Amino acid sequence: MNSKVKGVLQVLLVLVLIAAFAFVAARGIGGAHRGSAKNIRLGLDLEGGVSVTYQAYKTDSTGKRTGEQPTDKDMADTIYKMQKRVETLESTEAAVYQEGSDRVTIDIPGASDSEEVLKELGKAGALYFILYSDLKTEKGGTPNEGDKVVYDKSKVLLTGDMIGEATSGSRQQEGTGKTEYGVSIKFAGKGIKKFAKITGEHVGEQLAIVYDEKLVSAPNLKEEISGGECWISGSFTSESAEQLASTVRIGALPLELENIHGNVVGATLGSQALKSSLFAGVVGLILVIIFMIVMYRISGVAASIALIFYVGAMLLALNGLNVTLTLPGIAGIILSIGMAVDANCIIFTRIREELATGKTVASAIDNGFSKAMSAIVDGNVTTLIAALVLYLKGSGTVKGFAMTLGIGIVLSMFTALFITKLLMKAFCALGMTNTSMYGIQKERKTINFIGNWKKYVVISGAVVVICVAGLVVRAASGGPLFNYSLDFAGGNSTSVDLSKTVTDEDKQKAEDTAKSVIGSGKSVEISVADNTKIVVRTEELSEQKSEELKATMAKTFGVDESTKIESEFISGSVSDEMKVDAAVATLIATLCMLLYIWIRFRKLSTGISAVLALIHDVIAVLTVYVVASAFIPVGSTFIACMLTIVGYSINDTIVVFDRIRENKAKATSRTSLAEIINKSITETLSRSINTSVTTFIMVFVLAVFGVDSVRQFAIPLIVGIISGCYSSVCVASPLWYVLSGKGEKEQKAVTYSKKKK
Repeated sequence: MNSKVKGVLQVLLVLVLIAAFAFVAARGIGGAHRGSAKNIRLGLDLEGGVSVTYQAYKTDSTGKRTGEQPTDKDMADTIYKMQKRVETLESTEAAVYQEGSDRVTIDIPGASDSEEVLKELGKAGALYFILYSDLKTEKGGTPNEGDKVVYDKSKVLLTGDMIGEATSGSRQQEGTGKTEYGVSIKFAGKGIKKFAKITGEHVGEQLAIVYDEKLVSAPNLKEEISGGECWISGSFTSESAEQLASTVRIGALPLELENIHGNVVGATLGSQALKSSLFAGVVGLILVIIFMIVMYRISGVAASIALIFYVGAMLLALNGLNVTLTLPGIAGIILSIGMAVDANCIIFTRIREELATGKTVASAIDNGFSKAMSAIVDGNVTTLIAALVLYLKGSGTVKGFAMTLGIGIVLSMFTALFITKLLMKAFCALGMTNTSMYGIQKERKTINFIGNWKKYVVISGAVVVICVAGLVVRAASGGPLFNYSLDFAGGNSTSVDLSKTVTDEDKQKAEDTAKSVIGSGKSVEISVADNTKIVVRTEELSEQKSEELKATMAKTFGVDESTKIESEFISGSVSDEMKVDAAVATLIATLCMLLYIWIRFRKLSTGISAVLALIHDVIAVLTVYVVASAFIPVGSTFIACMLTIVGYSINDTIVVFDRIRENKAKATSRTSLAEIINKSITETLSRSINTSVTTFIMVFVLAVFGVDSVRQFAIPLIVGIISGCYSSVCVASPLWYVLSGKGEKEQKAVTYSKKKK
């Protein structure tokens, strides 16, 4: 086949695939529109809805917690029954899943009546028949219908487990003729005889029906009921009767559930976050494409087409893997677009170097891809380690970020090593063989980075001093070391979207409203997000108080509670765990990277140098959280930010180390390690700067156009990108020199003595 024809076919193949991706993303396939971007599952922060996490406890016959770990069967039964309850809420996208060994999380996108949802999910679902005389109120009095009751569970005569059918309905009251709603109960198996025996033995007494620790009704037993059927009436509406019947049919939960984390997001708030994040992604993608074409010419065109291919493949992957897309998940995709360019920058720099030696374009392309392979693989594997640790140790939105980042890394490697290469070879076959179209790497004067290591120590030392000084000042003030967000501090947060710029009067009104609900003596923190949202933070509130606060806020500011109010609750125990998880995740990721680099470069000093540079970058980002604590709180995205920086920074460092390794293998015995390192850094400097610029562009547009929660993630990331570029050049390499220099001198001395003999 003619090479030009082959080149045309290769380009057409890629363009057809991109067009196919675009068609599937826009329209989908078949009647179900499979693969359509509209079918991508959206998380609660984008679609709105309710999320709640429960801690599961085993209890004894008296209802007290035993302290025993719930069994796998208990957890499985609980999840099954919670799933059945969720199905009654008419949410097709709801998810019920286990977290750890003793927690259950329920996500219900699109749920608007959060109060009703949380109320229904939190019910134990236990229905008991017990003599009215054995019941008391919490204060020891005689209970009325609807009162919460206290009783000895050993005196329960019959439980809901023996019920075969439960259906809601209505009847005409005798005498009044009014319609009353209730639940028709039919017992099954042994329950029929047991119910007959109980009613026969207690004729003339009141048989109380207790549901979720509240007295539903207590009818007088006039005679034995032998048919195994009864009618439960009380203060029911048509809806509440159906809910009771549904819960009784499903059955009581085998474990006690305690609400430890709840999140309610208004649909309008989620929609705004989605639009702003997608806009940021499109703007960033366009800017990166322009940058790549300007910097790398025809190679940049190939990279840009591959980048568009990558976006299409990512949309299909999100659909095919049924990934729930969250706000941090979008941030992960946008970040991975910037990192996808990194591999291309490494390859194109190598191609230019090959062209500078006089090779043909075809040969330079082959050699460039071959020589760039090790740095690309090593860099992406280390970033994947960070994503994997995030996925395993994170939860909720952090796990979503890790998933999209991991998928992005894999796809970016594929597009760089296969799609970009295919296009480059096709362009070459089409006659684009003029070296000016690709650019030739100019011989640069070697910069003496090692000779200036003391200056870098001063710069890095200043960053460390600022960070430590800030922490000391905060510790001395008696407050926390950082401005912890709700994730790490615990408590309640209620956000009200005013759809206008928040004024001081609005903030005062919010504070007064909050104190009127929770008490004037309680602590209330008021802050502003995205200029239009008032955020009210309080101590842990009961479910009832939290709902009252939301309703009162909506009334005070005249907004729709279901679309303009967002609330979240995290217990203190969970927030403490999240702090520990953040430290553990960072430590695990760092150790894994140290091990990988040690294996790949076969020198512990190499791994130690890289890890010390990582610590430098972590401190640099921590400095942002200390200095800008009023604007950037430490929360769940803090973990994602830190591990992203760790992964990104090590990627930069590996590219430099890979070149040092290559140049060491080619150097003569008289070439000093300092000369090798300086030469290697100089050769990779343009790549380090260019890849940092492209990633910076993507994160910068997130900071500019993203919502407040994304901005709080993006700003520290910007500092981390700058620090990562600096540390790979000015920290990691000099450290390698210091740690390896003595051994190198000894090796040179041995070599020189052998030659002298």
